[in-house]
Amino acid sequence: MTQTSENVTWLTQEAYNKLKDELEYLTGPARTEIAAKIAAAREEGDLRENGGYHAAKEEQGKQELRVRQLTQLLENAKVGEAPASNGAVAPGMVVTIAFDGDEDDTLTFLLASREYASSDIETYSPQSPLGSGVIGHKVGDDAEYELPNGKKASVKILKAEPYNG
Repeated sequence: MTQTSENVTWLTQEAYNKLKDELEYLTGPARTEIAAKIAAAREEGDLRENGGYHAAKEEQGKQELRVRQLTQLLENAKVGEAPASNGAVAPGMVVTIAFDGDEDDTLTFLLASREYASSDIETYSPQSPLGSGVIGHKVGDDAEYELPNGKKASVKILKAEPYNG
């Protein structure tokens, strides 16, 4: 199966290992813990009025959703160094854009999966409207993307550099 840049998630080895460890915990010890909570709550009697049972089942559902998200993310992950600094926007790049070509109205963001988000820099997914609109464009290019209201927005790519955070 070939992967397009839109469904690939760029991760450093450190980020990949962290997510893989989380997945291993959720599919191992965490599943055992939640099964024990459910069993203990079930022994308390009437399940219709058993708050502990319902809370444990809800926690189990959230945990299984996270397992599915992590599994999909790791299957589509590309591990390694940041992309080449050739001026083209790609996942793993820090991108600076100017809205409507106005260089006083700019935004700098990391184009990467939310799992890779850092508190140091705003992160946009390559699948987001803005991310998919700028991906593949080079510094100096104008790009367009669709706003939630259906209108188009125009940005100019000012800078695209590999993230080294």
